[in-house]
This record gives sequence, structure tokens and C-alpha cells, in this order.
Amino acid sequence: MSSSFTLPDAASLGDLRTYLGRAARVEDGSVRLIADSGVLAVYTAILYPVGLLDELPTVLGLRTFSLAEPTTIDAVVPLQSLQERLRVLADEQDAEHAEGADPTRATPIQVELPHEVHTVTWAAISPPRGGWVPLPDVSAELLRRAAQDGIAEVAQAVPSNAGEAIVRRVRSEVWGRPIPTMEHVPAGAGFAGESLGFLGHDPVRLFETGPWSRLTTSRGHVLVKRRAWTLNS
Repeated sequence: MSSSFTLPDAASLGDLRTYLGRAARVEDGSVRLIADSGVLAVYTAILYPVGLLDELPTVLGLRTFSLAEPTTIDAVVPLQSLQERLRVLADEQDAEHAEGADPTRATPIQVELPHEVHTVTWAAISPPRGGWVPLPDVSAELLRRAAQDGIAEVAQAVPSNAGEAIVRRVRSEVWGRPIPTMEHVPAGAGFAGESLGFLGHDPVRLFETGPWSRLTTSRGHVLVKRRAWTLNS
């Protein structure tokens, strides 16, 4: 396994920084990086259960990036540490441009991985790569409305001095609730799509396989794994 990856240019670096920045505002924990066949898949956790009694679905964000050089990676690293390394690289790029480097010239950027972490429960859950069955497209506005309604409901239901247990219970109830007309897609999927900036105006493509759902736009993917006892027989 490699300890670094190489992005093709500063635009890719900026896209990755934007994606991680949005994810960090929701869950400032860890990020899983999987590289294979010249593509880097970057998974971030938006929602996930803690303990057997927590009914939150697992909701992950996913963006993929082309690599300048093929490499093999499967690592979970601290989100803040990776963000800091990317910030330093962006500053170096800005300094080079200030000194007269051509900003339109694509220069590969090597990113060294931070030290891995091995205690992240959600990272052990791997979405399947194949077997996805396409379902009818979903309205981006429906997902956006589910996110906005859920955010308002959580804010109203959680007192300012609420403990972690109360917060998690409310979030489980709100974000685990199915979106109207979408029986197997929880409101947390809309929350992830809106929080990560994946929702535009075009319809969202929906796929399913087993307990997994995938919502895909031109900006990224939201992956949802439902809890076993929430599946219909």
C-alpha cells in the first residue's frame, strides 16, 4: 500500500479541500481513502450508529478524483490532519504563482498521508462495488426539503444544554425517518446531499443493492446502509 497519492493539478486539490471542508462541518472525525486503477475514492461519514440500540442509518459521502499516477491505497486518516496537509500544499501553489509560475499549467501535486487510525467503526462498512439496480430518479428538491425540515426539527427538539444521549436520540428519530414517497431512503440521505453540496437542480439518480442505497449526482454520491431491522421483508 502506498503512503501518498498524486493529484493532477491545483483544481483537483481545490475540489478535494472543498469537499473535506463541507464534511468536517458535519462530522470532524476521519476520512477513508481508497485508490485503485488511477482513481481515488474519498469516503466521509455524515451519520452512523453508535451502539446496538442506535437506529441511525450509516450515511456516507463519496467523491472520486482522478490521479496523476496509479497507486494502491486503503487507509483511514484523521480529517483535520489531511485538511492541514492540503492547506499547506495549496499555500505552496499560491506562493509559486505569486513568483510568476504559470497558473494555467497543470502541475501534479503529491499528497503524503497522515498516520492512519484504526478505531473508526463506520470505516469497516464497505459499500459494494457492483450489483447496483437503477430505480426511478429522485427530485433534488425533495431531498433538499427533507434536509431543511430535518435541520429545523432537530434544532427545535434539542435544548441548548442537552446531553449527547438526547442529541443522538433526536437525530436518530429525525434522520432515520423515511423521506415521503421514498420508502427505503432516510431523511439523512437528503441531509448528506445538501451538506456536502451534491444537490443541484438536476434529478438525482437512485440505485439499490441489498440494504444499500446510492444517490448519485454530477457532484458526488451519497451511500446509505439501512439498519437490518428497518428492512421490509
